[in-house]
Amino acid sequence: MRFSLWPFVFASFAILPAIAADDLPPPPARPVVKKSTPAATPKFSNLQYGDAGEANLLDIYWPEKTEKPLPVVVWIHGGGWANGDKSPTPQFLQLLLNGFAVVSINYRLSGQAHFPAQIYDCKGAVRWIRAHASEYNLDPDRIGVWGLSAGGHLAALLGTSGGVKELEGDVGGNLGFSSRVQAVSDYAGPTDLGQVFAQGADMPAFVNNSILRGYYENLLGGGPVESHPDLVRLANPIHYITSDDPPFQIFHGDKDVFVPIGQGQLLADALKAKNVECDYTILPGMGHGFGQLQYRATFAYFEKHLKPAK
Repeated sequence: MRFSLWPFVFASFAILPAIAADDLPPPPARPVVKKSTPAATPKFSNLQYGDAGEANLLDIYWPEKTEKPLPVVVWIHGGGWANGDKSPTPQFLQLLLNGFAVVSINYRLSGQAHFPAQIYDCKGAVRWIRAHASEYNLDPDRIGVWGLSAGGHLAALLGTSGGVKELEGDVGGNLGFSSRVQAVSDYAGPTDLGQVFAQGADMPAFVNNSILRGYYENLLGGGPVESHPDLVRLANPIHYITSDDPPFQIFHGDKDVFVPIGQGQLLADALKAKNVECDYTILPGMGHGFGQLQYRATFAYFEKHLKPAK
């Protein structure tokens, strides 16, 4: 692979065909994918939730059969906090087949603003959803969040920092509404940026990739990550964990050369230490990509935590 293609890979999902099926977690007992992926057309597009132009837009997708009010999954895209947008993906579109509304959001990328702007935007989007829930047939009490890579980091931070004033910001106003979420699915998200390079020290493809290093550094305003200890702490979901945090699902490949697997392990261990429900799955032989078995498990996870018991 040529060096210039790495940012694309970091932002993308990929199914690695070399992985044997028996190395992966089994699918849930009850199948949740009912048919092919629906058309990638939002019911409402480019809704403004904050004042940062295109960076503060969101789209709302409804399932074919709309029940009122709909449980919501917020999709947070990956891309090293530097690339990507709210464009539809086959992964989150499949949630529509399971009766969820999906809200896919843009947020300010690191070239526009450094951290904590990204989490301010995510929290502003969640508050907006609650403020406009009745208008868009959304259930304000059943909001989950799903993110990949950089999006996984922001999803995890949303999950642990409910009520943390220093991360709340005022994007979009609606400050009378909570930014808490009720379930988190984190796919290979970074956790402690202060440890990420030490954890990847034995992976040449990680430590020798200056583009990848730039993703982490630019999030914090430039320069070595170690030169921003206050922001490193602020960006670490572990620092905010309390026993009343929502349940977590974490997937991480043990051959990931973009986000070392130790990052997922740190978060899972910290959540369990605080008695927060955490379903942590290590994917043997898998890198920074995921497949249908993981997606099906995530659909079942949100089904369990965001829908009323029947």
